[in-house]
Amino acid sequence: MDRLVDEVGAESLGMGIEAIAKQLGDRYSRRTLQRRLALLVAQQRIEMIGERRTARYRRRPEAAGHYKIAEPAPQPAPRQDDIPVSAEGAEIRAYVSQPRHLRKPVGYQTAFLEQYHPNHTPYLPPALRDQLHAMGRSPAAQTPAGTFAKDILNRLLIDLSWASSHLEGNTYSRLDTERLIEHGQAAEGKNALETQMILNHKQAIEYLVLAPDQARVQTDALIALHALLSDGLMADPAAVGRIRRRAVEIGGSVYLPLAFPQRLEELFGIVVQMASEITDPFEQAFFLMVHLPYLQPFEDVNKRVSRLAANIPFIRHNLCPLSFIDVPQKAYVDALLGVYELNRVALLRDVFVRAYERSCQQYVAVQQNLVLPDMFRLRHRQALALVIAAIVKQGEAATAQAVQSRMPPSVPLAEQAHFTALVLGEFSTLHAGNAVRFGIRPLEFSAWQGRHRDER
Repeated sequence: MDRLVDEVGAESLGMGIEAIAKQLGDRYSRRTLQRRLALLVAQQRIEMIGERRTARYRRRPEAAGHYKIAEPAPQPAPRQDDIPVSAEGAEIRAYVSQPRHLRKPVGYQTAFLEQYHPNHTPYLPPALRDQLHAMGRSPAAQTPAGTFAKDILNRLLIDLSWASSHLEGNTYSRLDTERLIEHGQAAEGKNALETQMILNHKQAIEYLVLAPDQARVQTDALIALHALLSDGLMADPAAVGRIRRRAVEIGGSVYLPLAFPQRLEELFGIVVQMASEITDPFEQAFFLMVHLPYLQPFEDVNKRVSRLAANIPFIRHNLCPLSFIDVPQKAYVDALLGVYELNRVALLRDVFVRAYERSCQQYVAVQQNLVLPDMFRLRHRQALALVIAAIVKQGEAATAQAVQSRMPPSVPLAEQAHFTALVLGEFSTLHAGNAVRFGIRPLEFSAWQGRHRDER
């Protein structure tokens, strides 16, 4: 970069990009040169004179030789949309922060997808994945898929619905979102579409969490997510849950997505298949956040689908979910522009890591307050339900003898005493409200309770 500053020179009239490129020979591609110049302008090491095709560049007086500042200038307070980024991320941000007319229009590049090979060319380095695994580990790691997400569902519904909608420009506050989700109370003065967006998120999150078998990286699951998230929000109702059949544009970007429906459907299948082959949950989540918005398979709501789809591997592996709390909208948009226009993921990776770290901080107190699951009870939960239901429905007293007479063959001899104590312990806390867990209807429980009330 120092050499590039020297090449630009300090001529008062500056040099155009064509002259700079000629002087450098084959050292940089034109796109790389544009990015480097934009970064140097952002760093105030060179200055740009004029606009559009007449733009010229010249070195600032203090930038001669190696870039040094004798006395640090007062630094402005960090902007609300600032997050720490890598050097490559800063370069991408500098490029996409240029006016649109200075950025080269581009279309969908199939090579960007073709260059990715699941489990062999990861976007997230191994050391970073290890760090994310350490952050995201939950107390429910050894339990069935979806257990941790269910444990924190109420909190997740509010956080993810609000934060994901906020990234789309929704003006609901977090408190407004909480009132809407928990009490069905729409905020005053808000557009009905904003309310619908929040409620759509709630329904889509419940779809993934309450039925973990549905939380899989498959085409039907992602299409279902789109149907739930876009319900009532599409200009064409037939476009809900359907691969798009018309061309779309992306506001503020020079990227033009693919327009052919048959090719879109084919590539959507390929993207989902590749994602399903990725074994690491963090790599899988990030891949979906990169390639679903890049492909733009739906007429709208693509980013929302990608954010919820990114949570599928976290739900399945009982990892801390990605709620997108405190992710600045501009940082997220700039990161996606880097994917759209440059096919570079470094800035989005910076945002992803920052977002996941913040999500884990949000849920650490929740994790600490969760009771570790009783693995013995978890292992024998089906046998437990069968024995309790049989005793109640037969109207028998809850005694050790009644339990032992119905001892399931799946319980080893060495564990039968523990199992008997477990069943009797469940009976001591059984009531009409929780008996449904064992397939016992309220009337059945009431009849049993009336017969054995004095024995409890």
